[in-house]
Amino acid sequence: MDQIDSILASAKRTIGMERDAISHLEELLDGDFVKTVDLIYQNKGRVVISGIGKSAIIASKIVATMNSTGTPAIFMHAADAIHGDLGSIQKDDVVILISKSGNTPEIKALVPLIKKGGYPLVGMTGNPESFLGTQADLCLNTFVEKEACPNNLAPTTSTTAQLVMGDALAICLLELKEFGSEDFAKYHPGGALGKKLYLTVGDIARNNQVPRVAPDTDIREVIVEISERMLGATAVLDQNEVVGIITDGDIRRMLKKHTEIGSLTAQDIMTTQPKTMDVGTLAVKALETMQDNGISQLLAVDGTDYVGVVHIHNLINEGIL
Repeated sequence: MDQIDSILASAKRTIGMERDAISHLEELLDGDFVKTVDLIYQNKGRVVISGIGKSAIIASKIVATMNSTGTPAIFMHAADAIHGDLGSIQKDDVVILISKSGNTPEIKALVPLIKKGGYPLVGMTGNPESFLGTQADLCLNTFVEKEACPNNLAPTTSTTAQLVMGDALAICLLELKEFGSEDFAKYHPGGALGKKLYLTVGDIARNNQVPRVAPDTDIREVIVEISERMLGATAVLDQNEVVGIITDGDIRRMLKKHTEIGSLTAQDIMTTQPKTMDVGTLAVKALETMQDNGISQLLAVDGTDYVGVVHIHNLINEGIL
């Protein structure tokens, strides 16, 4: 076996082991998982998630997932907790401790302190018979047969199992809270993801220039309007009602067809019944319409009133495409 085959074989073996471990995780779900979801759902406080080593990194990721899906959560490092950070736990908080073995010194020191404070404690461990597994009020079993590491030492399969268990908790809570796309947008206002959930056709059109001509506008004035507004098109309006659109493509086709353009007006070359979209429609829908119809612009309207043009370059610049 050459080096390329060896590398691919190793990668496939790792993925296969982790896939099997996740599949096995389904069989480990029990009443304690249901009770944990209900406890967090009914809880008035936050979810405080803690761990040590690689489990701390997983704890931090689960916190991020919960916060972004409507479940308030904070991360507390297990080592820091026993040196002052325990004070970050507040009344009505639920604590989740993550540990593969459930028997690390930091966990053993932390568990009695949490229980003494009267906080509900959920243990996430690969060893339900461990100190954490037996002392916690509820136990989430993340047992794995073997780490993907050939030496069975580096946390790999076990941390994947912890991460998936955390995702399962977060999604169950999301569904119980009926956390929808509008809620998601509130928590993700930045970046392309957020913009897909809240940026509207009106938001874009109102930041553009507003090219417009009348049906009887001389064709040379039409060309100037398109050029100066720099959107590759202009709306044709009759009493502010859209009756057509003229694009760069229409101008090129006109020049091929006509040698004399002096007598032409906008209505002679405009496309009637252009694609329009209400200002309240999400910009991502405008993109879908452009792609489905092979066009680069559409007209934004508020009822029957013309508002402006949305160009596909606007969507690219906003990160929608």
